[in-house]
Amino acid sequence: MNISLIIGAVISIGLVVYGMLNGGELSYFIDPASFAITVGGTIGVLIAISPLSFLKRVPKLFKIALLPPKYDPQKYITELVEYAKIARSKGLLALEDGANKCEDPFMKQSLMLIVDANDSSKVRQMLEDSLDFMEERHAEGAEFFAKGASLCPAFGMLGTLVGLIIMLQNMDGGNLGQAMAIALITTLYGSFFANIVFTPLEAALKNAHAAEMFCMRIVVEGVMSIAAGSNPRLIQEKLEFMLSKSERKGDSAAGE
Repeated sequence: MNISLIIGAVISIGLVVYGMLNGGELSYFIDPASFAITVGGTIGVLIAISPLSFLKRVPKLFKIALLPPKYDPQKYITELVEYAKIARSKGLLALEDGANKCEDPFMKQSLMLIVDANDSSKVRQMLEDSLDFMEERHAEGAEFFAKGASLCPAFGMLGTLVGLIIMLQNMDGGNLGQAMAIALITTLYGSFFANIVFTPLEAALKNAHAAEMFCMRIVVEGVMSIAAGSNPRLIQEKLEFMLSKSERKGDSAAGE
């Protein structure tokens, strides 16, 4: 569970509602027409500008934002050091059994590439390309919510114009209150959903991507060091230099 996202959303929504109730009533800020223009218009455009193949992934993006996968860099380093010990004592071919049992698809793919005795420079290029493609896919997901954050205020302004037009058409004594509600509440809704819904979801996806990408970088460097026949102790030290001081084991030492 993305605790910071949930806590932040609760605080933001709670304080906004508190401000609404401070001298007013919640019903003042509920207007179906404004909601339809702002949220409905935003969702409609997001659907229009996104391919169907991507839209099928949107529920998964919400799941990743709310329930991001856990990536433990130290765990990756520990596993890589164990693979390095096997490769050093038994050779690269001995890694095949361990690689087949590996739960992480990227680490499994990386190990199998060096087991197959591929050229190291080509292996690194393939792994780097894989990371680049992953980054593009993840960026597409974050961009979806970034577009939502930019569209909501635009549709809020559109709703404001609609409300003003209705108000001007009824300047002779018509229902000016409802027209003004549409004019002002759509702007409120646009700002609310852009800043409290879409922007945090975009940030959550970027954070999840950064955590995964960091561990994948560790895998690349670790696997390439194994392929080069480096000492397991040196591999551990090299990979732990990528971590912050608080993340390092400190008292651990890999065997020769």
